[in-house]
Amino acid sequence: MTEAIILQIKGLRQHSVAGATIVDNVDLYLRQGEVLGLIGESGAGKSTIGLASMCYARAGVHIAAGEVILGGVNIRALDAEGRRGVRGKRIAYIAQSAAAAFNPAHSLMDQVCEAPLIHRLMDRAQAEAWARQLFAALDLPDPEHFGSRYPHQVSGGQLQRAMAAMAMSCRPDVLVLDEPTTALDVTTQIEVLILLKSLIRQYRTAAIYITHDLAVVAQVADRIKVLRHGKEVEEGLTDQILHHARQDYTARLVAVRGAAASERAQQGSVKPETVLSVRDCHAHYGDFHVVKGVSFDVRRGETVAVVGESGSGKSTLARIVTGLLSPRSGELVFQGKALAPALAARDKEIKRRIQLVYQIPDVAINPRQSVLDIVGRPVQFYFGMDREAVLQRTRELMALVELPDDYLQRKPGQLSGGQKQRVCIARALAAKPDLIILDEPTSALDPLVAEEILKLLRRLQAELGLSYMLITHDLDVVHRIAHRTAVMLQGQFVAFDETERIFAGPYHPYTQKLVTAVPVMRSDWLDGVLARRTTAS
Repeated sequence: MTEAIILQIKGLRQHSVAGATIVDNVDLYLRQGEVLGLIGESGAGKSTIGLASMCYARAGVHIAAGEVILGGVNIRALDAEGRRGVRGKRIAYIAQSAAAAFNPAHSLMDQVCEAPLIHRLMDRAQAEAWARQLFAALDLPDPEHFGSRYPHQVSGGQLQRAMAAMAMSCRPDVLVLDEPTTALDVTTQIEVLILLKSLIRQYRTAAIYITHDLAVVAQVADRIKVLRHGKEVEEGLTDQILHHARQDYTARLVAVRGAAASERAQQGSVKPETVLSVRDCHAHYGDFHVVKGVSFDVRRGETVAVVGESGSGKSTLARIVTGLLSPRSGELVFQGKALAPALAARDKEIKRRIQLVYQIPDVAINPRQSVLDIVGRPVQFYFGMDREAVLQRTRELMALVELPDDYLQRKPGQLSGGQKQRVCIARALAAKPDLIILDEPTSALDPLVAEEILKLLRRLQAELGLSYMLITHDLDVVHRIAHRTAVMLQGQFVAFDETERIFAGPYHPYTQKLVTAVPVMRSDWLDGVLARRTTAS
């Protein structure tokens, strides 16, 4: 690649306010039109480096040393006003959570037009015309009027594309893409990947692509830098990292992503006893029919996965089982007894026996409470134990999820993503449940940590006879943990069978679409998808 270097970071060091080193002497460079992938486990410093490329640090972190040279200018040497003049204009950021990136009180058009107006690059009419052009380029519906919508009126995939439009609104030289497809289902993910790659190619924009998914980054990155504990492990061309890794840590990352699904055989046996039965369930949001006549059972010691794209109804189904949404009609039976539709109508014992582990642990636990308070509270609430008994039981739960006792006094901010998810699992186990709803339990985690959580869930199921209802868009997780799988589309099950049979074929057309949308670790895979679409059209 002969293009000039557009971004260079030299000797970057970042520390926490407590003095811990978060990023330790990292260098990187980007040429125009080039994509650099940053991969590594939670806490490796990926997002911290991405934000530092804009000379920005989150609260509690500061840039201690290094240069950030953008277009020949060391932006670390600029004052606050000078840096504001660069952010959004020369370098822009696309976050993992589009829902958190938009203001719900303002239209999408207002928010996409904001940056070019602030930087005085365009007047309002020009900014709106450019926004509509971006909406069309990003394949958003009705691009002439899409901007009049508000964030809550569009799907997750559409909102992620709208955030890409917002980032591109000033035609920046560099994009920082921080896990932009992690929260998306596989069919939406592939569309967003195609459009991001198209944008980068069309406008010759350089990009830093931060992710924990090697198969995803393989589709867009020219080079990959592997990070661990804030230090560089190795860097190389994408194919070299994927197929000829020099370092053991990189090889383990690749191996976990490509692991086989045979581990289900290590789980405990499924018993004939039915724990949960859902019959002919219908649910609505207002006049919109979300779940349409769904029926299924979950047996003792079994994992039933529900997969499907955004809007298919799978999360709504989980809300129905937990009592957070009452179905319009249908029957719920738990351990042979009718289950009240609304959570408020369920007694304490039923609430104890059905627990939920959320997708994002950061929003599921109180950051001001200690681990002892978080895990100990359901112990005290459900079983009325005294303080000493609560402490003893909490220690047992920490051992179950493989966390040391000295973590009991820590707060969530002192834990990694994987450790926080273990705390959430311990809190669910504290109630001694029969059924746990797992809502995307590993989607926010890097491959090695996700693998640890899956092993933990399998072990707990075998030891305690737990039943799981797994909501996910990650088919690799489904292969590895689910006994049976339901494929959901537009509120209905289009397939429900043993997991091996679901993915062995012949497929329902939608199942085929899901299977073929899962990226594989070949740098030419996405180009092959595009080529097949072109041929088919």
